[in-house]
Amino acid sequence: MGKLTGVIVDKNSGEQIEARVKVLASSGVFAHPTNAILKVGPGEPFFYSDGSFEVEVGRGAAQIIVERGTEYAPANVTVDMPSNGTETVEILLERWTTLQDSGWHPGNTHIHYDEKETRPDERLSLDPRVEDLRMTAVSVLKRWDLEYATNKYPPGMLTEFSTAHHYVQSGEESRHNSGGWETGYGHIMLLNLRNIVEPLSRGAIVDAFDPDYPPLSYACDDAHRQGGIVIWCHNGQGMEAPVAAALGKLDAFNLFDPNWNEVEYDIYYRMLNAGMRLPASTGSDWFISSANRVYADTGAAFDYEGWLDALKKGKTFITNGPVVYLSVNGQGPGSEVTANPGDNLSVEVTWESHYPVRSAELLVNGLVPVAKTAGGDSTSGTLKADVTADFDGWIAARLFSADRDSFAQPLFAHTSPVYVTVGRDGPHKSEAASAFVKAIDDSMEWVRKKGKFYTDIQRNEVIDLFREGQDRYRAMIGG
Repeated sequence: MGKLTGVIVDKNSGEQIEARVKVLASSGVFAHPTNAILKVGPGEPFFYSDGSFEVEVGRGAAQIIVERGTEYAPANVTVDMPSNGTETVEILLERWTTLQDSGWHPGNTHIHYDEKETRPDERLSLDPRVEDLRMTAVSVLKRWDLEYATNKYPPGMLTEFSTAHHYVQSGEESRHNSGGWETGYGHIMLLNLRNIVEPLSRGAIVDAFDPDYPPLSYACDDAHRQGGIVIWCHNGQGMEAPVAAALGKLDAFNLFDPNWNEVEYDIYYRMLNAGMRLPASTGSDWFISSANRVYADTGAAFDYEGWLDALKKGKTFITNGPVVYLSVNGQGPGSEVTANPGDNLSVEVTWESHYPVRSAELLVNGLVPVAKTAGGDSTSGTLKADVTADFDGWIAARLFSADRDSFAQPLFAHTSPVYVTVGRDGPHKSEAASAFVKAIDDSMEWVRKKGKFYTDIQRNEVIDLFREGQDRYRAMIGG
């Protein structure tokens, strides 16, 4: 059997770089080094390489596919393998976009390795580099008695995995579920921590007798007191999400995590319509099982503090591949544009992608006044429109594609909003607020009748907290 040796090189710098590799023998069988770290998640199989690899394959045409993050164009090489002997190939990877040159840097804010991962240090050494991430956050969590591999890491920067270009940290996912996935307060990511916020989890996600207390808003406050940031997870799932948002507990909002959830923006749009200012973020949840990433615009070379500040300011877009830019009167995501009622706002959306983008949409207060559909193999485009500033609100842009990446995920991208202030509320605000008033009513009924607490004092605390959030929404609709 022949031996295939590969070296992976950045075409521009000439440096050897980490990547994920798929080798198919002429028989179509996936070949990988015996001790390789394998990709986790749906789609095509890959193994991780530190920049070189060696595999044994049979005679005939062997196919090599090499990928690195989302900014490099995948390389596809065919090698005619002999029956015996060694074939050596150099594989060049080249960026199709240079986002970092203009200050945009990618991060993944939500990663865990489960109890079956036996080599977490090796995986965590490779993950940020193979995925070309500037900021990578693993986190501890509590779910019954399962020993998640990433629970071994202390909170804060993980110096043994970090470099000047790859910041790796350990945070926390604080959670509440009661019964199924749909029921409970929800899940939050806590990053930039010095100390663990207790409890890690509460309710049935711990055990059948654990109380549904304390609420997640208390964990938000504890994280903020130590300089941490709070990101709501999973597209807004959880009955406490509208309460925490109304009370100003959240710094960002994770969309499209985990990868098996379809993209759901409904709750996010409703919160924006109600006047919340929530930057868009994302992650992959279980391992790096998707290409999801959030880009933050530092305007300069990467540094962690600058990246975190840009995330909190909403200077972001989320994607699993395509790049999308938004400008409203010359201002980008996270900005506020002040106008008079009836003014026209000049909006421009531009995008580029390695894979085809099929649809680009402009969003105004959750509606799509302008869209552009592309056919064929279009990988770039521009959408321009004038938008009338009738009410306070927000403008964003999103991309869709039926094409899928090697994780078998449809391609998408979504900007954080540009906020528009004209000095008067529109019907979208009262409609969103009314929906949250009703949702919080239902949540308080669950707390009263189904929630488990050690004392009535605990139950009443949660009800009072939910009512305080509800009152904020009532004020938006006149009482």
